[in-house]
Amino acid sequence: MPSHDRGQRASEAEKTQARQVSLRRIGRLFGPYRWPLAVVTLIIVASSIIAMASPFLLRAVIDHALPQQDLRLLVWLVIGMIGVAAATSALGVVQTWISTAVGQKVMHRLRTSVFSHLHRQSVGFFTRTRTGEVQSRITNDIGGMETVVTTTATSIASNLTTTIATIAAMVALSWQLSMVSLIVLPPSIWLTRRVARMRRAITDQRQRELADLNVTIEEGLSVSGAQLSKTLSTGAALVDRFTASSRRLIDLELRSELAGRWRMASMSIIFAAIPAVIYLSAGLPFSRGVLSIGTLVAFTALQGGLFRPLMGLLNVGVTLISSLALFQRIFEYLDLPVEVDDPATPVTLDRVEGHLRLEDVSFTYPGSEVPAVSGVSLDVPAGTSLALVGETGSGKSTLAALIARLYDPTVGRVTIDGVDVRDLRLADLAGIVGVVSQETYLLHTTIRENLRYAKPSATDAELEAAARAAQIHDVIVDLPEGYDTLVGSRGHRFSGGEKQRIAIARTLLRDPKILVLDEATSALDTSTERAVQQAFDQLARGRTTVTIAHRLSTIRNADQIVVVDRGRVLESGTHDSLVDSAGRYAALAA
Repeated sequence: MPSHDRGQRASEAEKTQARQVSLRRIGRLFGPYRWPLAVVTLIIVASSIIAMASPFLLRAVIDHALPQQDLRLLVWLVIGMIGVAAATSALGVVQTWISTAVGQKVMHRLRTSVFSHLHRQSVGFFTRTRTGEVQSRITNDIGGMETVVTTTATSIASNLTTTIATIAAMVALSWQLSMVSLIVLPPSIWLTRRVARMRRAITDQRQRELADLNVTIEEGLSVSGAQLSKTLSTGAALVDRFTASSRRLIDLELRSELAGRWRMASMSIIFAAIPAVIYLSAGLPFSRGVLSIGTLVAFTALQGGLFRPLMGLLNVGVTLISSLALFQRIFEYLDLPVEVDDPATPVTLDRVEGHLRLEDVSFTYPGSEVPAVSGVSLDVPAGTSLALVGETGSGKSTLAALIARLYDPTVGRVTIDGVDVRDLRLADLAGIVGVVSQETYLLHTTIRENLRYAKPSATDAELEAAARAAQIHDVIVDLPEGYDTLVGSRGHRFSGGEKQRIAIARTLLRDPKILVLDEATSALDTSTERAVQQAFDQLARGRTTVTIAHRLSTIRNADQIVVVDRGRVLESGTHDSLVDSAGRYAALAA
């Protein structure tokens, strides 16, 4: 057998297996709501059975009440028809209410599950994932699944029950005519399977294109993206890229819609022709004297009513199969392993001293073959200060990220008071280690809420104390709205130094025992840097501090200074001892 054919069959087998797994997982989404769905199913069955009384009432009107001019019987039959319509309508309202509530709860659980699972992912996941891709999965993919989740179960039950009840009623009226009518089922099922396969492939392409469109929007219309495009004059290229992506979406949407229209057109023609065939059958010699006019009219009405639930049932199959592409994209995210997670049996530090150690730590970023950090051992006693210096890319920020457990070491361990940070709850570790990085991120809300993001229970007095310590309080109170000033998207309303000082205040509000400053004063002017450094010196008392800086003037008084080069410790000591050794630090300080 040619290898191409073997590969193609293997691919088809994998798709079939993926489909089966997805269908089981879709079913499990409804597991917690078995009883409400059971009630909905009972309502649907009852409604379908009650509705089947209508053709028999119609037959009695035509064959008995009208020919015999029995007014009393006619009145009761008409009342029965109205009662059937009222009962089915009332049951339909209750069914819709329960099924919609269940569907929305399933959607809520799915959205929150995806969001919470992605929130647990390490920083590495977000650096590997395109900007806008995550938002597209949560909004476009889950949004596209809403109709399937909210209506699929009830639609299957309703249409299946109605179809079975209608076929049973048709057989009860005339099994001969039923055989003629049901000849439409085999071609219907065959056409439906073809359409389902086509739509599934198109749906997968469409969602990928929507993700690309979302990425273009995020990159082109964010504050940073807009500034970049204006300074580089790339606006026309961005518009062309967006236009091309949108044009491809038009084609995919048309293909998705038209994939089922020709099927619907074919089935409509077939169903429209069947009543004519039924009338022809009723006039053939074998049917003469067998069928009454009422039976023929009632049967034709039933046959016409069979089209809607039968096509609805087939359409649900098409929608469900085509939506598997959406479910698989969501399940792909839900199945992502959590690289940095809470331990199974966490350790609690009753009293944090802040003794920090790195023991033979090595780390390699995913996808890289060169270690970012290799064999680093550091000992920072509680309440002391450590400064990391070195050229760009030497591994300083990676060490800071390992201390805060944004990543886990490939080899070795990081400990606080002798406890491996991997044995601490992430929330507890975040309360122990505070990080101020060179890349500040402020939320699009007020200054007050940005500060309270670190400590929701903080009082106004605590906010002001942290702002004063970061030398930003005076700037804030001079604003027209003070602490209630809106910072704007990503804080672009403020200068780099002001944003950084707000970020410093936000971290200090948590009062961490270990403070990691990754180029925390890089955006400050000389006078402001001096003031903030004085604040840091005051705050560093009784606190373990790890500082990463290019400006050696800010770390001259550190208890120990470590020079890092290509992920390794090159030399360490105090400022004076390193200068006297005439090594790399002395060259940097010259």
